[in-house]
Amino acid sequence: MPRGGAHFSSGELARVLSHYDVGVIHEVKALSAGSRRVPKMVITSEHGKFLLKRRPKGRDDLRRVGFAHAVQAHLANKSFPVATLVTTRDENGTVLQLNNHIYEFFKFVEGVRYDGSPEATADTGRQLAKFHHLLADFAPHPNGVSRSSSGRGTLRDSFHDSTTVRKHLKTVGADKKRRGSHKKFQVVAEALLSLYNESSIRVNRLGFDSWDEQVVHGDWHPGNMLFAKHKIVAVLDFDSIRIAPTATDLANGMLQFSIVGGRPDPADWPDYFDEAKLIQFLNGYREGIRQDKQDNPVSPVKKGIKLSKNRLRSLTYLMIETMIAEAVLPVAATGFFGHLSGLDFLKMIRRKAEWLNKNYDKLTEAICQ
Repeated sequence: MPRGGAHFSSGELARVLSHYDVGVIHEVKALSAGSRRVPKMVITSEHGKFLLKRRPKGRDDLRRVGFAHAVQAHLANKSFPVATLVTTRDENGTVLQLNNHIYEFFKFVEGVRYDGSPEATADTGRQLAKFHHLLADFAPHPNGVSRSSSGRGTLRDSFHDSTTVRKHLKTVGADKKRRGSHKKFQVVAEALLSLYNESSIRVNRLGFDSWDEQVVHGDWHPGNMLFAKHKIVAVLDFDSIRIAPTATDLANGMLQFSIVGGRPDPADWPDYFDEAKLIQFLNGYREGIRQDKQDNPVSPVKKGIKLSKNRLRSLTYLMIETMIAEAVLPVAATGFFGHLSGLDFLKMIRRKAEWLNKNYDKLTEAICQ
């Protein structure tokens, strides 16, 4: 049982597995990876090795999960590296709902975590371009999740110019329950809101609202991938899938693969980013676009994944926006980022956002080459 997080009871596990044709079970083992709110179990049986996942309550509904599964099936049919979803015993589909919980069952993929090598970093960019290319014409089922910009269960969403992000920043700054640190939270929240607003305005001036939208991953980072010999063998976790301009995915990937941290105390994290990895990732994406063109010479590169000058110039500002958005949501809800002090984490985010803003010209020159 994973310490301090959600877990499966023995009765729950038996009920869920009864809906799948796995044969005689040899071993059941908890997998402590990813969110502690999402329990995972590795099941070894006579039919193979599988991964069972229970989605957190209130995260999404059956239509949204069904759409994510349709995307994964589409990618699998195009030989894109994703884990294979297993249908239920009655073959009604890949989404199982029991007692207000939603479960997913996958064939287990063997692989290793991201090793930071230039080869692996470039491949993550390359595969993101392929991901975008394969999904450029993919649309929700007519009875599936709405593409409207408001309402429960919608897919059109991004971290850019978000009223939700602004609301959470204001919540962090206004919460007077944090005795002794209220003023410090207020100062850092106001600074982050200013940086966020400035970046949003500049991205909008570069034409964001006119850019084509399509299905994007929404959480393209090292923890959601498995590798073998520096190549991706599985892209995992489609929980954040949405419809938005591809530049949002690209900027988030550039951020996730170039951010420098890892020390226990966020105060010890440096301001700077790994510029070499940032460019390796971006060049991998460019290579992926070229490869798709070579593989499909009669098929034009979709407008959504073209790296126009304005899209390239927006990437650093979009990195600032996604970094602030990702940090503030959990801090507003709990006062912490994972197990880390929310105040210390937001102070670190402010330093890094200011570094990106200060170095915009240098970074954009390298990005546009």
